[in-house]
Amino acid sequence: MIDRQELELLADALETLERGSASLPAFAPSFDAAAVAGVMAEVAERMQDNYPYFHPQYAGQMLKPPHPVARIAYALSLWVNPNNHALDGSRASSPMEKECVARLGAMFGWDAPLGHLAGGGTMANLEALWVSGKLAPGKKVVASSMAHYTHGRISDVLQIPFAAVAVDDRGRMDTAALEEALAGGDVGTVVATIGTTGLGSVDPLHEILELRERYGFRVHADAAYGGYFTLATGIDDASRAAFDALPAVDSIVIDPHKHGLQPYGCGCVLFRDPAVGGLYKHDSPYTYFSSDELHLGEIALECSRPGAAAVALWATHRLLPPEPGGEFAAGLDACLRAARALWRALEGSTGFTPLLEPALDIVTYAANGPTSSAVSARAQRVFDEAARRELHLALIDLPTDFVRRHAPQIEADSGTTTCLRSVLMKPEQEDWVERITALLEASAA
Repeated sequence: MIDRQELELLADALETLERGSASLPAFAPSFDAAAVAGVMAEVAERMQDNYPYFHPQYAGQMLKPPHPVARIAYALSLWVNPNNHALDGSRASSPMEKECVARLGAMFGWDAPLGHLAGGGTMANLEALWVSGKLAPGKKVVASSMAHYTHGRISDVLQIPFAAVAVDDRGRMDTAALEEALAGGDVGTVVATIGTTGLGSVDPLHEILELRERYGFRVHADAAYGGYFTLATGIDDASRAAFDALPAVDSIVIDPHKHGLQPYGCGCVLFRDPAVGGLYKHDSPYTYFSSDELHLGEIALECSRPGAAAVALWATHRLLPPEPGGEFAAGLDACLRAARALWRALEGSTGFTPLLEPALDIVTYAANGPTSSAVSARAQRVFDEAARRELHLALIDLPTDFVRRHAPQIEADSGTTTCLRSVLMKPEQEDWVERITALLEASAA
């Protein structure tokens, strides 16, 4: 878990940082080292009460360990503690953030998007829908029934009407159902999910954009989870068509703290048309400026934001550029291979029925049982037994009619069915699929 080299690299980097202040009169804040040591020992003890998120046998929720360069850069920046709201609070880290935004935009074919980092996908999606509401006042936001629940909640906060659209057998937005919703003429924004958090499904964005030509609406791509997979080579044809259509959407959200190897929280919102920045205009008498250059606080709903997130992401981009064919992209393909290998292994299982073949790196599977309630109960038992064996999974409640599309042998006696879910988002897990499968089968037995 701890590589001492990281601590040595941090110490070296801190010495370099300190030399930048050598001209100042000597000053060092005082603190009680013994008292701090006692508190930190207690903190370390408390923090032992966690799942081993860093380990390949943690195959549960979407928790990917930050890259060492991101950890070191984030920690280094805390000695400065920059605030990326205004330039005079972040002379180094604000320009770094702008470079990161440009790099992320380039992944989707955008040369000069407007955007900034945010605390995560929720805040980033809130900004995208806030802009949509300003540009299409009174009109509805629609997303698939498998989209993240925050879209409905954000719409409620913004007092924008919201509706969910049915999904197909692959958990993707059903475009026929979408067209029915569009027929009323009251839809202002369609949210296309590029990697649902439950199933990893990719909405058919290319088909949604064809409907835009006929009905006229904004398209927001929630690519918080799946956005980085645009760099992968192993994407199936249907998903690739959706990724290739991303340059035509109006806004995109991506979360570097998921597949971007960053610490929490680091999300990003991007707008294709920089003119939407005019919607953020404010005239605050207490905002301080030291430059005439546009600062990030002028194009964000959040005010104070950690410059540390920008420093960590910039360092990661410097070491592992998010480009096709590079080391970073190869790690995404390894995750895809791991998920498909686990799905294939479960196809021959007597204890489990895998559901839809994974589009990304999320595998969902039912623990075999005669009825939906029995399947749910067994899933909980497998979850507990697997944890006892140090294999950590996740549970997901799905509509029973959706589960039965892939496991018709299950008799429906409940509206929802609890299934098991594994997110294989660590490239190293490709080498652990056989062990993970063996532990699953042992837990089911």
